[in-house]
Amino acid sequence: MRLGVNIDHVGTIREARGMRYPDPIEAALLAESAGADGITAHLRIDRRHIKERDIRILREVVKTHLNVEASLDKEIQSMLLDIKPDWVCLVPEREEEITTEGGLNLKTVPGEIEKATKKLKNSGIMVTFFIEPKVEMVEMASDLGACAVELNTGKWSEYPSDANYKKIEGAAQVGITRGLEVHAGHGLNLRNVGRIAMIEEIDELNIGHAIISRAIIVGMERAVAEMKERILLGE
Repeated sequence: MRLGVNIDHVGTIREARGMRYPDPIEAALLAESAGADGITAHLRIDRRHIKERDIRILREVVKTHLNVEASLDKEIQSMLLDIKPDWVCLVPEREEEITTEGGLNLKTVPGEIEKATKKLKNSGIMVTFFIEPKVEMVEMASDLGACAVELNTGKWSEYPSDANYKKIEGAAQVGITRGLEVHAGHGLNLRNVGRIAMIEEIDELNIGHAIISRAIIVGMERAVAEMKERILLGE
């Protein structure tokens, strides 16, 4: 199972003072050196943490794979077609939200989603949809041309009930039968990641806040290594 390290909150700390440091690029390189299998960054419309400059440099220096989370905003989509990250994960975005609040509702603008997906794939970019762990959403993602789905583990992370776990498990199984890669993330940390890592159908976990928070205490390389070890061990 791959670990994608989300470096957004390194940018959050940088922007808190409007400084040039800490640099998300340096954090990405340290994460890779510690065993990260990919780097994830969310280029938001308001640029609250990650900037275009960061994405362009990351594209040049990341040796594993670069996954950019983005909305359907036309300016951002055009920029991504130029930069060509390895993956683009389409996510919903609301200006006032503290973090991504839920999965992309594929029923709202399916035509727009399908059009953006085709453009990205035609440029050689793999496309993921960040969705709720619902069978219906997984099936729609497949129909709209996604290469992968990232299942939102936020609800389970907050309320780790068997019912919420089974939803993730069931959605992952449907994803595999539909020929999709299955990724997962949101709210995962050292205490809860092991159980999600036990779902065999999941190919990749994307984790940011927990790793960056831990890195403040023990350093980036140790924080990534600890998470990798916990994923390997499972529950």
